[in-house]
Amino acid sequence: MKIVVAVSGGVDSVVLLDLLVRSAKYELIVAHFDHGMRADSAADARFVAGLGQMYGLPVESKREDLSGQSEELARERRYGFLFEVASRHEARLVTAHHRDDLVETIAMNFQRGSRWRGLATMSDNRIWRPLLKRTKSELTNYALEKGLEWCEDETNQQTVYTRNRLRKKLASLPASSAERLYNLWHEQSRLRWEIESEIEQRGFPVLSRYFLTMLDESTAKELLYDYVWRECGVSLLGAQLDRLWMAIKTGRPNTTWQISQGLEVRLLAKDWRVYSSEK
Repeated sequence: MKIVVAVSGGVDSVVLLDLLVRSAKYELIVAHFDHGMRADSAADARFVAGLGQMYGLPVESKREDLSGQSEELARERRYGFLFEVASRHEARLVTAHHRDDLVETIAMNFQRGSRWRGLATMSDNRIWRPLLKRTKSELTNYALEKGLEWCEDETNQQTVYTRNRLRKKLASLPASSAERLYNLWHEQSRLRWEIESEIEQRGFPVLSRYFLTMLDESTAKELLYDYVWRECGVSLLGAQLDRLWMAIKTGRPNTTWQISQGLEVRLLAKDWRVYSSEK
């Protein structure tokens, strides 16, 4: 099996690469994206190139000068590069995300108001994340035990970037809280998979009213919001989402409800259909 390993040079990705090499199960390609946002990013790229040479692995790298740009843009460019490398090699992309990363991402999603889908993050099946059950401290301990070297990201000790500010706050939480959040993520990811499998089997643009009413209200509303966005390109406001939910629960068959300007829902006995005059 061919694997593209995303390696930044930090301790997490260095440990991941070492574990994959030791497993001797995969054909590995190292991929590194230099976003140019830190003064020492070029040194990180040289370090990763040296890692590839040490392990006897091919390294693909790309540099862009994104200094002064947002973290989100840098992330988009990085993943664009990583997916391009994986596609070209017909390989699976693997990243070193661990449990601490997962907790941080969930917290950031909640800050942005993403509600329950913020819990079902990191569920993109294009990416293999084998370290999600491991904590940052476990990975660091492994690196120390094996005598591995890595690059330190100086921004991790600063509070300039959003994620790093959040990381310092989350570090004060007891381990039991992180464990509960991980377990909740696991359950919500399973629920998301079940819901989306049901949608895929039934197909668009019809959904079962019975299926929706069997879900808890918050989950059903998130599903409705996501469905209308994907099907019609309409982002429902809170009151509009409430009206759609009420229509599906209580509306009589063969009636039409106006949800918002240009958006209507046609109710049938078992199903419902959404129409946008603006699409």
